[in-house]
Amino acid sequence: MLEFKNISKSYEGQEALKDISFDVKKGELFGLIGPDGAGKSTLFRILTTVLLADNGTALFNGHDVVDDYKYVRKNVGYMPGKFSLYQDLSVKENLNFFATIFGTSIKENYDLIKDIYQQLEPFENRRAGALSGGMKQKLALSCALIHKPMVLVLDEPTFGVDAVSRKEFWDMLKSLKAKGVTIIVSTPYMDEASLCDRVALIQKGKILQIDTPKGITDSFEKILYTIKTNKIYESLKVLNDIPEVSNAFSFGQIIHVYAENELNIEKVNNILRENGIEDPKIELGEATIEDCFMDLMVSQNLEEDGVAE
Repeated sequence: MLEFKNISKSYEGQEALKDISFDVKKGELFGLIGPDGAGKSTLFRILTTVLLADNGTALFNGHDVVDDYKYVRKNVGYMPGKFSLYQDLSVKENLNFFATIFGTSIKENYDLIKDIYQQLEPFENRRAGALSGGMKQKLALSCALIHKPMVLVLDEPTFGVDAVSRKEFWDMLKSLKAKGVTIIVSTPYMDEASLCDRVALIQKGKILQIDTPKGITDSFEKILYTIKTNKIYESLKVLNDIPEVSNAFSFGQIIHVYAENELNIEKVNNILRENGIEDPKIELGEATIEDCFMDLMVSQNLEEDGVAE
């Protein structure tokens, strides 16, 4: 359904995208996972004909997004990260407006948005600007779907909303996927990657890895240990100085340690205690997508440093 071929884009000499190539299958829920500034929004703007790439081509159902931009705009539903609907219009007025633009009506495509819009109907006369974050999210999604698009493009749709709204939103995406809508979604939240069929990990405009969530975690080649301690910062300094430790990162109140080979846990415990870290609890752990991303990111940085030298 979507195909990106060697897409590159720079802003004032700074590369936002570096030779990006991947495809999204019809009916797939595809995730573009990476931190702010990774290039996710730039790629989506190119796909939705808002921005021109410097190099490469993007195809939408076989149509070039530059040559056939009208076809793309007619068949794509785009939900940008920032709430961009008319805040002075009511919920119903916003939805009617977007339906009219695409030459349709709420009634004609109501089945597609029914499960979402039913939650908004009690507030349909309220101004969009007065809605909560979760309700704004549902309204924006309804407006992006009202013309029954082939592809739904969602740019960090759950950013800044509460955990309950995030879960509800992903439940809605699963429902839309079941109805045959192809979805490509970007997010900085690594835990949302596991909810996608496939994901692309992106950092500094470069794709680090593309696979299923399980495929990515299964490809983690290092041994992972978790350490619980009350002195996170001090422990990280000590751990990263141990030659057998590849990297150590804090994940909330737990430290994740990566090693190429099995660590001597007793030795690590002794080193921590010698440095004033009392009663550390070290266990074997299982890699998450965030662990894989962190490890790939470090490898990319080392590679870039090597090139620079």
